[in-house]
Amino acid sequence: QVELVESGGGLVQAGGSLRLSCAAPGRPFSRYRMGWFRQAPGQEREFVGAVTRTGNSTYSTVSVKGRFTISRDNAKNTVYLQMNSLKPEDTAVYYCAADVSATGRSTMISSYDYWGQGTQVTVSS
Repeated sequence: QVELVESGGGLVQAGGSLRLSCAAPGRPFSRYRMGWFRQAPGQEREFVGAVTRTGNSTYSTVSVKGRFTISRDNAKNTVYLQMNSLKPEDTAVYYCAADVSATGRSTMISSYDYWGQGTQVTVSS
């Protein structure tokens, strides 16, 4: 079992920024592909972005390109989601997830083995 601990959510005005963190203490973090997903009220959970094991490559959904940046620090067992130019439609619970095999599509929920508890992000207009 891998515990993922998220932090950094909160309330921000439109146009503002937040940085989410997801830590996996005591785990071989560099072995996992890491992803971020979000779920708005009444909506299905959706892919936000992912980062490869080494951090050399990142992927993100079209709606956040140019605004959100994913990065990781394997020495700190932590992955980050820097969110800039936030919009009210970014309001959701954000989840980080760990993919052990990294063989499936990074955009698919079913590719991930472990999930964080979620952190609320609310963007006011």
